[in-house]
Order: sequence, then structure tokens, then C-alpha cells
Amino acid sequence: MNNISKLQQIFKNKELLKLALTHKSWVNEHPNERESNERLEFLGDAILEFVVSHDLFNRFPKKEEGYLTALRANLVNTTNLAELAIKLEVGASLYLSKGEEEGGGRQNSSLLADTVEAIIGALFLDSGIETAEKFIKENLITEIPKKITKPLKDAKSRLQEYVQSQGLSAPKYAVMEQSGPDHAKNFIIEVFVNGESWGKGVGKSKSTAEQEAARAGLEKTL
Repeated sequence: MNNISKLQQIFKNKELLKLALTHKSWVNEHPNERESNERLEFLGDAILEFVVSHDLFNRFPKKEEGYLTALRANLVNTTNLAELAIKLEVGASLYLSKGEEEGGGRQNSSLLADTVEAIIGALFLDSGIETAEKFIKENLITEIPKKITKPLKDAKSRLQEYVQSQGLSAPKYAVMEQSGPDHAKNFIIEVFVNGESWGKGVGKSKSTAEQEAARAGLEKTL
């Protein structure tokens, strides 16, 4: 599935897809026209977790619960879902308020990830679990071979586990600098352990910069 226009062809009820693309900010500017995608997001989140969990349970019969949980988190996290939204060109089709759009909503990772979950919920209501499962398998479960070649836990989690194993206090992250307009911010974040700087990270969001800082911190442990 290459983009939102191909996705549109799947829906029997086109209004369901339109609803899945409707952010609450748009609803505030267009009262009584339709509701936001939040209920669909709630449904899609549950379907996504079920489908991925079922696939991993069958695919890795000898793996323990901790491994399956970490791999599932790698597949359904905000970053991965936002990357899928970008591939599908979801951002251009979102219904956003003027303020949300000016604030970079079409590139907002959390907003994009939530929309993918709403699309999954809409697919389920429109055509049943088989269609929703097919979408998830084609677009997310195909990532499994690539995911299992890398550490399943993110850098922040791995750094947290390392410092705890050493009897040190939990890492603390501090924003050292931020620049750029709201829709194109740039953050520099430093991670401290026991008051000592362990590394810096740069990113277009605080969470990305924190992960980069954690990676730098992990290099210190090698």
C-alpha cells in the first residue's frame, strides 16, 4: 500500500476514512459537522495490539514473554507508526485546525501515529478484522526481520537498565538549547547520571533528542 489514495479505494464507506483523518482541533473549528478520530484511535489501538501479539505468539513459540513484549513495542511505538503515516502520505490528508497546521501538525509524530491507529479502527468497522489484519501485516509485521537484527529496547531503556545495574541513580535529561519555529524546532538535550554529563543528543523533538543523548551515554559504557 503506497499512499492514502490507494487506501481510500479499500473503503466501502469513505466517510469512515474521513473520520479517521479528522483531528479534534478541526472539530473545534467545525462544530456539529462530525466527531474527531479519537474513538477510532481507541479501537484501532486495541486491534493493532491484538493482531501483532497474536502474530508474535505464533511466530516465536519458544520466546519468553519479555522478548515478545519488547518486540511488540518496537513495532507499535509512536516512531514506527509515524514512519508508516509518512510512507502513506497521511499528513497531507489530515483535517486540522489552522492553528494545529501552522504548529506543524502534519509532521507531528504523535498525531500521525494516533491517526494510523484510527485508520486501523476504521478499516475494522468498514470491512472486518481480516482487512484490518491485512493492513497491519503488510505495513508493520513485515518489519519484524529488520527489527530483530537490532536491540529491541530503545536507547533510554537500555541506559536506564545499565545505570541501575551499576547502583547509580536514574539518568536525568535536560534541555540545553532549543531553536527554530514551532513547526521546525530543534532540541539539544544532555543526559546526566549522578550529576555527571554522559552525553548530548540533537533532534527535532525532545523525545528524539533524548534517545540520541542516551545513545551517547551508552557509548560511554563500552
